[in-house]
Amino acid sequence: MVSELPANPLSIELTLSHRRFWWRIDDEDEQPELWAVSADVPDRERCPAPARHVGDIGLLLADLTRERNVLDAGALGEWAVEFITETVIDPDHGRLHPELDAEITPGPPRMVIVRRVELAVPWRGHGLGGALIAGTLRILAPQARLGACRVSPLDFPAEGDRMAAELASVRAGVMLERIGFRRWRGVHVIDLHEPALLDARMDLLAQWWPGRNGR
Repeated sequence: MVSELPANPLSIELTLSHRRFWWRIDDEDEQPELWAVSADVPDRERCPAPARHVGDIGLLLADLTRERNVLDAGALGEWAVEFITETVIDPDHGRLHPELDAEITPGPPRMVIVRRVELAVPWRGHGLGGALIAGTLRILAPQARLGACRVSPLDFPAEGDRMAAELASVRAGVMLERIGFRRWRGVHVIDLHEPALLDARMDLLAQWWPGRNGR
């Protein structure tokens, strides 16, 4: 039931931040860029104080051109480095494999890598995770061309319960596919201009927009 949420989810605000040394302001800035997204209900809303922090999303923005030497960036992780190696066929210009390139809208040769998504307990189970990821990716659409996320049971430790980890990873994959991701060579990918990213908000808008369902 929508009434079980601590507050109207349409009041949630996203704060995107990029941490860097103040003196890293030239063309040799560290790559990839580490971004943090915090989802919160502002103080002015009627929401219990412990529930005002909704969740966190961790992202990397990776430049796909050789001049940034992205493959030397240890922060990417092994799977991302392997995926970029297989995906980028022209490192000088960041061009993608023809099969993938044909399905992705032209744009900056950069990739948004979704590393972590975590919702606070009171906000779970209402479809917010996918909606917040979708909103974040659309915000970053002017800065990159595609998004990528690798879903693995290893990302869901469950105190030695292998079946629980497997189930959690399957659910995460379904959530990504619901907002427009598709699997390509073992990784979930998405065009940042994919209409499904906009559609991901519709269920919540239908339930919580003022005047709907007596609100």
